[in-house]
Order: sequence, then C-alpha cells, then structure tokens
Amino acid sequence: MIKRYKMHRRTIWGLFTAISAFTFVTLMGQQSLSSNELSDAAKNRKVENLYEGYKTDFPSVLDLSARQAMDLMDDQKAVFIDTRKPEEQQISMLPGAITEKEFLDNFKSYEDHVKIAYCTISYRSGILVENLQAKGIPVYNLRGGLLAWLHEGGKVYDQMGETYRVHVYGQKWNLVPEQYEAIW
Repeated sequence: MIKRYKMHRRTIWGLFTAISAFTFVTLMGQQSLSSNELSDAAKNRKVENLYEGYKTDFPSVLDLSARQAMDLMDDQKAVFIDTRKPEEQQISMLPGAITEKEFLDNFKSYEDHVKIAYCTISYRSGILVENLQAKGIPVYNLRGGLLAWLHEGGKVYDQMGETYRVHVYGQKWNLVPEQYEAIW
C-alpha cells in the first residue's frame, strides 16, 4: 500500500513537472517581453548591426535596403523569395513572396523580375544568394531581412490577410516593432 502511494505520488509529481515545464516553454518560448525593453529605433539599429556582422560571411553578396525593395515592389518588378522554414512562413510572409523551393523549381520564370531573397534578418538568405550568384543567377539579399522590412513600415501577411504576428526564428532576433507579436 505504501509502495503504491509513493509510485502514485511520483507519477503526479512527474506530470506536474512536465506540465509546468511545457507551460513555461510555451509562454516564454513563443514570445518574450524583452523586445519591449528597447525602443523601436534601438531595435532597428540592432537589426542593422546584426546584419553588418552577418554580412562578413558573404561579403560579395549584393543587397537591397527595405526601402529599395518596397519601391521595386510598388513598380511590380520584384519577387520576394522566403528562405525560412515552412513553420515560420505560416506565421507571416512578405507580400506576394514565394518559397525558396518554389523559386528553385521554377527560377527561369522569374527572369524579368528583380529577385530579392529574405529570412528573419537575411543571414540564411545571404547564404542562398551567395550560392545563386556564383551560378550566375542574379538575386539580391534583403538587407536586414523581415525585421528591417517591418521597421521600414512594410506589412506582412498570413493566409487570412495582413497580420501583426512575425516568426523571428529565436529570442535573439526578437526585434520587431512594438505593434508586432514575435513568435519563435
């Protein structure tokens, strides 16, 4: 009887611990309040500084600022290539963006467009752009990525339309403007 009670107590304690850990990860791992500790201007500077540091891994890659990309988009001459994972893309994407797979499977159909790759801060897209440029495929990297786009006033969309939720890959990149909800 005592042995059974101890086993039951351990099972309950184990479940409690697991539920507590899951709740903590869900609440803290999905979004962080730390993003609100910085002003939007400070977050934008941090995005710029992070990108400058990352760019040393692909120095020959040509990039465009968010403002330049928006101007090209307004002229309907740009196609955005989202290099993030599908679970990131489900949260939100740039307007009219296609996935990396869609582009690679059909890149010749975009010859008349300015091709702009992006990810959260444009590190992953910078690596892709470097590889594509080496193969003679002209693609630009969005300088500062999705985060720079948001700080420039750009919008993002999910399956329902405009959204204020953004997948930022990880806590380090929780640098969205204050009106957005960061997910990772």
